[in-house]
Amino acid sequence: MLIITAPGQGAQTPGFLAPWLEVPGVAERLGAASELVGCDLIRYGTTAGADEIKDTAIAQPLLVAAALAVAGALAGGEPGDVYADAAAGHSVGELPAGVLAGVLSADDAMRLVSVRGAAMAAAAAAEPTGMTAVLGGDEETVLAAIARHGLTPANINGAGQIVAAGALADLESFAADPPAGARLRPLQVAGAFHTRYMAPAAAALRDAAAQVAVVDPHLTLLCDADGAAATTGKEWLERIVTQVAAPVRWDLCMRTMADLGVTALIELPPAGTLTGLARRALPGVAQLAIKTPDQLATARDLIDEHLSDPFTPDGHGHGHLPEWRLIVAPTSGTFRSPAAPDLLGSVVTRGGERLLAAPWPAEIIEWLAEDGDPVSEGQPLVRVLPQGQGARGGWGDGEPFPRGVRGDGSPREEEQGGSGGDRSPREDKV
Repeated sequence: MLIITAPGQGAQTPGFLAPWLEVPGVAERLGAASELVGCDLIRYGTTAGADEIKDTAIAQPLLVAAALAVAGALAGGEPGDVYADAAAGHSVGELPAGVLAGVLSADDAMRLVSVRGAAMAAAAAAEPTGMTAVLGGDEETVLAAIARHGLTPANINGAGQIVAAGALADLESFAADPPAGARLRPLQVAGAFHTRYMAPAAAALRDAAAQVAVVDPHLTLLCDADGAAATTGKEWLERIVTQVAAPVRWDLCMRTMADLGVTALIELPPAGTLTGLARRALPGVAQLAIKTPDQLATARDLIDEHLSDPFTPDGHGHGHLPEWRLIVAPTSGTFRSPAAPDLLGSVVTRGGERLLAAPWPAEIIEWLAEDGDPVSEGQPLVRVLPQGQGARGGWGDGEPFPRGVRGDGSPREEEQGGSGGDRSPREDKV
């Protein structure tokens, strides 16, 4: 089984697109993307310096355009023509992954990323916030320290890589009291991405997404929120909107890849970050980071070797959608183990106690938090298997399961649909 992935912001390096301009169709595709977003992406990908392409409003369109242009070159046609069993993207990489899965057009992906990048840059400028990478250390200890300092684990990437984000004052306090055995590295980013500080950007992206037509994915399309696969285009679109202000759980995406039986992973340019994470998390999985055009032939060979089902009517394998679901913390606080058999525990805050329960009968597969652990809102607490599942992953009458629910039994924001204009501030996070 083969998955194609697209990296997120921070993967770009000066000149990374230069060798691709000689590949038929790439320069034309980049030129068209430049017109859609209103900036010269060819220049930014070839001759611009590191400081220029670090700008969020530039970096995000550049990354999406690069991934789509190379995917088109790999397919010998359109990006959505690439053969794969599954697709996934880290943060902004979710947009090209959606195109690969056939959910939206490449042009619409560029329109959305233009809004996303500009809106996230504006949100970052509103308050002094930032991000710090935490390398190494025990994961539970690191997460406890992040919560203790009022920060959010904005990226949990696996392989001992977690990114803390929040107010600069809290990051300074965190630096003065680091978790044991971990190294801290402040990141040169504009602000606290994938936290509540990005709520205005999520609202702007939601307005833009309302103008985009989507269809259901034709291959397994993993989502950063919890590693689960989106079953409909509408669900995926809502998830990429809420993901702007919610933590990226790439560790759970890789866990799902293992559950699905992925045997090969290809990373689109600017490649290297995701294959690096996969080396430790997915041992035995063949990996290819496409960095130069001469690797396209190797990528096609990998596809031919690992594609699980190239003979389906649409030419794509579909894989198996994972059946488990995650119950996440409805608020930040301290997790307490269940006191009754029909509960999953509770989250204790200064204002009281929030009981945890699944909205349907479910069997516990794995606890992701222990009694007394500090937890952040949206943090996965328990992996469950809903009981009564139908043959196609449905609930009784064939309706799909919710992909993720808050621990108090209410749907997470991405399951509620609509504009969410009447949500309370607490519900703005995932």
